[in-house]
Amino acid sequence: MYKFPSKQIKFTDFGLPTGVTLSPDNRWVKKAELIPWDEIEIRYATLFKNRKGNVAKPLRLALGALIIQTERRLSDEETVLQIQETPCLQYFCGMPEYKDELPFDPSLMVYFRKRLTAEILGEINELIIAKATAKDKFSDDDDFNKPEQPNSGNLIVDATCAPQNIRYPQDISLLNEARENLEQMVDDLHDSKDGEKPRTYRRKARRDYLNVAKKRNKSAKEIRKGVAKQLRYIRRDLKIVEELLKSGKTLSDRQEERLKTIRELFEQQQFMYENRTHRVENRIVSLSQPWVRPIVRGKAKTKCEFGAKLDISVSNSFVRLEHTSFDPYNESETLLAIIERYRAREGHYPEVVMADQIYRTRKNRMFCKSHGIRLSGKPLGRPKKDSAADRKQVRDDEINRIEVERKFSYAKGSFGLGLIRARLKETSKTAIALSVLALNLAHIGRILCAIFRFIEFLLASPTHKRKMAIIQ
Repeated sequence: MYKFPSKQIKFTDFGLPTGVTLSPDNRWVKKAELIPWDEIEIRYATLFKNRKGNVAKPLRLALGALIIQTERRLSDEETVLQIQETPCLQYFCGMPEYKDELPFDPSLMVYFRKRLTAEILGEINELIIAKATAKDKFSDDDDFNKPEQPNSGNLIVDATCAPQNIRYPQDISLLNEARENLEQMVDDLHDSKDGEKPRTYRRKARRDYLNVAKKRNKSAKEIRKGVAKQLRYIRRDLKIVEELLKSGKTLSDRQEERLKTIRELFEQQQFMYENRTHRVENRIVSLSQPWVRPIVRGKAKTKCEFGAKLDISVSNSFVRLEHTSFDPYNESETLLAIIERYRAREGHYPEVVMADQIYRTRKNRMFCKSHGIRLSGKPLGRPKKDSAADRKQVRDDEINRIEVERKFSYAKGSFGLGLIRARLKETSKTAIALSVLALNLAHIGRILCAIFRFIEFLLASPTHKRKMAIIQ
């Protein structure tokens, strides 16, 4: 159940204790003005179909807490404590007055991330961009009845990986964890009334694992031998668990899901061991997060990353999350959809699309050529003797495309995209979308700050009246 607040909190309405002041120039006060809370709340209320039950927390409190957590890179508990201790954060979250008490239980942060999905945050991101550019995103006009406008604007597209917070997936450590989980299931399923507990050789298995794991320099032969032993222990434990389940015993839902994952992991590891390979389709690299896949990027720092792969686009310095997937995919397959979304948003195709070489497939080149779009990069075929103007154009495109790399670096260094700490599949996508949203908020804040400083400079100048007249 959701109820709209009595009124939207304003800066002058926020109650503060005696002796405490809140500056209108505070960055969180200014950031609150950049977000169209009323429009977002109307769409947020449609998520609550039931008109009975407990009243949900307001949208501004939920979204505000998630933005604070993303920008400050805090845990759920620390986020709630920061809101409790800081008046400006309470104002940003829409609270009517400062109160030195927990605004909500930290466990609700999980529900906030589940409700505000990546798709909803994408719409919120568009509303924020529309407000910053003074553009009506949700107009009632039929864009299809308007004449086609000429191509204009630049669109930068690139892909990256958002690493998940998991342990580095070594085969023998994964098998050891699976074996320990199976042994715990045996303990839970066994009843002392049924007689002696089935033997699992857990002490010997643990010792065999440590004999390999504690070695600083392990040979391939030692690793293979250790993996073979763990596979035999897991095969035995799986048979024991299956026999106990057939006798009428039951596992919890979480254990049932973990058992399914362990069976799949065992089949994959057995296949790789028998075929002497390290590649298998849909390889499991984490038992707690089985949807995470290895993403081979070929970077100098890490050739393989473990997390979600995502495409973003940059136009007019605003970032949009175009595609997210935990399964590897070819970036070139998403370019046409990204261009079409640009057209639906702007009413025309971009004049230039700046993308990496992997996007410049024959199909994508033909599409861009048929719609009058210049796709950056050298043409296909035998290299020609380019003119100085063509070489300069290619060079300029490469320089302009660096902007998307700066966005990646900023998002990973300051807004948590470099390490996703969420534990669920959907909430991980929400964390990625929040990083993009926070990135745009920071960009808009820098623009407004630069404008205010420029106006202050003009007002401080003795000839500011003449300069203001020229600007107007």
